[in-house]
Amino acid sequence: MTMRMRTGTDACGITAGAHVARDSPRRSCPWGVAACLATLLALPLLAAAQGLDDTESRMVEWIDARLEDAVALLEETVDIQSGTLNLEGVTAVGAVMRRELDALGFATEWIELPPAMQRAGHLVGRRDGDRGPKFLLIGHLDTVFEDGAPFARTGNVATGAGVVDMKGGNVVIVHALRALREAGVLDGLSLAVIYTGDEEKPGEPLAVTRAPLVELGKWADVALGFEGAAHEDGVDYATVARRSSSDWRLEVSGRQAHSSRVFSEEVGAGAIFEAARILAGFYDEVRGEEYLTFNAGAIVGGTDVEYDYEQNRGSAYGKTNVVPRKVVVHGGIRTISQEQLERAREAMRRVVARHLPHTDATIVFEDGYPPMAPTEGNRRLAAALSGINEALGRGPMPLLDPSKRGAADISFVAPYTDALAGLGPAGEGSHSPHERLEVDSLALAAKRTAILLYRLSRQERAPIS
Repeated sequence: MTMRMRTGTDACGITAGAHVARDSPRRSCPWGVAACLATLLALPLLAAAQGLDDTESRMVEWIDARLEDAVALLEETVDIQSGTLNLEGVTAVGAVMRRELDALGFATEWIELPPAMQRAGHLVGRRDGDRGPKFLLIGHLDTVFEDGAPFARTGNVATGAGVVDMKGGNVVIVHALRALREAGVLDGLSLAVIYTGDEEKPGEPLAVTRAPLVELGKWADVALGFEGAAHEDGVDYATVARRSSSDWRLEVSGRQAHSSRVFSEEVGAGAIFEAARILAGFYDEVRGEEYLTFNAGAIVGGTDVEYDYEQNRGSAYGKTNVVPRKVVVHGGIRTISQEQLERAREAMRRVVARHLPHTDATIVFEDGYPPMAPTEGNRRLAAALSGINEALGRGPMPLLDPSKRGAADISFVAPYTDALAGLGPAGEGSHSPHERLEVDSLALAAKRTAILLYRLSRQERAPIS
């Protein structure tokens, strides 16, 4: 697939020099303003000019030599079924990853969620240090399917439930940290690792289930997400932005009557024509802004209507000779920023408010995953990663078009810290029963991560001014 680029913009579609506001204020840099700016502005130059030093070369050699250890850990976790609602399975995968973090000297904690949420919980590991920025590494324990395929391998291709999304990414975190330890540069780093237990189907309310993640995001200076890497047509891409994902619920009512009186002054248009008007209005008046998409995923309408928003299914009864009285439409919306989301919601409300005769309609918006906006800090991290990729002999990493990635847990921390996503291994078929992983990409992802953490950690902290 060829990436489309626009004159005067980068791969994220942001004009050079433009700033995209975050959806909440960031705290000030803990290294001191002058030191922070000097460090961040130097990152692209350092990354572009720097080859591998002796420590980095040792980590690269160790990661390659111990690749089969990473594959063994991947097989162990893939063979534990851990669909989001399989609480026992998610907990079991968490126990495996906790074992690995404990062995790396992390202080680990299993965070239980309220029983009513019917979610397993989250694993958090912490290492205190005094060198460089505070790093947050993000993975998740659950998979899409409750009963997925076991691990299998043929040469350089591995398959199985969650082999890419995201048990492969979980393994990359561990393998990179092992390499740092073997090279003698893990001690002194300030690190937090969180493996959430419900990324694929988050529990509600989100304010509760994502509270530990947000707290860590406010603590961190750099957040790294380990979902699958973006690789197209022989080019590796860096992910500095991901769009939001939230729901909208449209409920429409009309005056039930014999169909011979439809459109009359006494009866009006009925609920289905009103719903059609609204959806057409969304298409004509709201659609078109870059990175804004909205989808009507389900619609039921008629005389008697039932719809379950949690199960995403419903039923309807109606007759051709009866003007329908009710319609339910369940949809989703994705945006690149909180400001874009609010603009789209307001435009949709305006369309809904213009009712056809004898009809009424309401639209309710449910918050979901927030956007990860393409900020300057994120781009500086991407430049550093690109320099590492070049030092590894793979060429520069352009920025991935954010419309090509879905929402992820890193979006919850992006308002508070600089962030990069897509640091996991390469593969295909995420969210399908046929996930495929390129085994050697486990090593590549671990190398990029280990070197990035090492290089950033060498920046000395300055006193807070």
